[in-house]
Amino acid sequence: MDSQWYDGGSVDLQDTGLETLSPEPLLTRDYETRPSLVYERLRRQHGPVAPVDLLGVPAWLVLGYREALQVLQDDEGWPKGLENWRARSEGRVPSDWPLGPSLEVNHILIQGGPGYRPLRTAWDAALKPFQDPRHAQAKRLKSAVTAYADELITLIGQGGTTGVADLSAQFSRPLPLMVASHLLGFPGSQGDDALMDMWRVLDAGPDAEAALERLLATLAELAAQKLQKPGDDFPSHLLAAHPDLSLDHLARELFMLLGMTSDHVGILISNTVVEVVSGESSVRASLSAGMVRETMNRVVMRKPPLVNFVPRFAARDTPLGNYTIRAGDPVWVSSAAAHADPLFADHVASGTAISTRAHLSWGAGPRQCPARELASTVAAVAAGRVFERFDHLDLALPADQLPWRSSPFMRGLRSLPVRYELAATPARRAGTVDDPAPEVAREVLPDPSARQRSSLWRYLTGLIRGGSRA
Repeated sequence: MDSQWYDGGSVDLQDTGLETLSPEPLLTRDYETRPSLVYERLRRQHGPVAPVDLLGVPAWLVLGYREALQVLQDDEGWPKGLENWRARSEGRVPSDWPLGPSLEVNHILIQGGPGYRPLRTAWDAALKPFQDPRHAQAKRLKSAVTAYADELITLIGQGGTTGVADLSAQFSRPLPLMVASHLLGFPGSQGDDALMDMWRVLDAGPDAEAALERLLATLAELAAQKLQKPGDDFPSHLLAAHPDLSLDHLARELFMLLGMTSDHVGILISNTVVEVVSGESSVRASLSAGMVRETMNRVVMRKPPLVNFVPRFAARDTPLGNYTIRAGDPVWVSSAAAHADPLFADHVASGTAISTRAHLSWGAGPRQCPARELASTVAAVAAGRVFERFDHLDLALPADQLPWRSSPFMRGLRSLPVRYELAATPARRAGTVDDPAPEVAREVLPDPSARQRSSLWRYLTGLIRGGSRA
């Protein structure tokens, strides 16, 4: 019987089953405040793969970079799809498990089996007009992002040309939702209630379940509209590429786009701002050289928004790290822990403006995020516009006191308080082409009366009234 010694004792490499290990809870206060310390403790105790407890359900957490690649790049050996989960099939996952609702909404991020490949092909086709920079729709999207960013920053400025703002609540979170509404083809501001419900779902508060029901119903209604009257938007392109999609299935796909685009991109914008204004010289150097994308690339290595991917399952008994993973066991790959693995981190240059592309923030292998270029474009345009519209921007709290929110999947700031001074005339970098054409701005921005009726806009206006001057 093979075994090996680690800080936590002897680990049996052959006959240790997940259910017998009494895994420690992952989602603790320590994890919310200093997840890197939790990852490191698990790595010392177990090596590159550790048993953890996810709110009462045992799972394997992949901490090692090499092991993460092994899982992500082998879709047959480590498939997605809840039908592969042995404990769930045997009735050992509680019906009221808090993570159940988010995993049961079966869409491209969750789905396994033979239906995934045609769905992924349709997603790639539907996203191409928005991700290919040569396409008119991609250019229009960049102009729309700039128009939304300018509108939000102008709204912040109504509280004064200098002041204090929560850049997360007033910019980073609403902007991606507005972009997602544009992609989904919501007419005018009709999608604002859906956007507010998306916030409630992401925040997992007491009204999240009711918000999810309303949101899926709204998206099903939108899907029916696009089936009857297609437009130049994502749902219409997805239906054209996959005409067999039911309205219920299409609504689930739109939910995934709305949720991942808003939360992932919003966190990426906030994290980029923090990295720049907190004063690291190499980050500031890359931004001053116009390398916003490179700055973001460094940010996703240090603070990836998506810290843990949705689960995969062992197709058969398979050695991984220092354990044998039994067929049907759930395996969660942690990109944040993998980036901190000395095998990866020790080979990343720390003092240069150019960073590696070997990070796992968008996944790896055949199921790498299909919308990574779209998300990167939205975040880059938004972050670039922040530093063009504000003459001065400083954190209102020390960087190590900023409040973080952690979930099994994402890690982002609860708020981003900043002291700001708006530029009298927005500066423009040489060669920049993000200014929205007047006709695009008129098309994507609702008229003032519609904004006044908008639930999202009333919420944002209320934040300005509740703010304070510097």
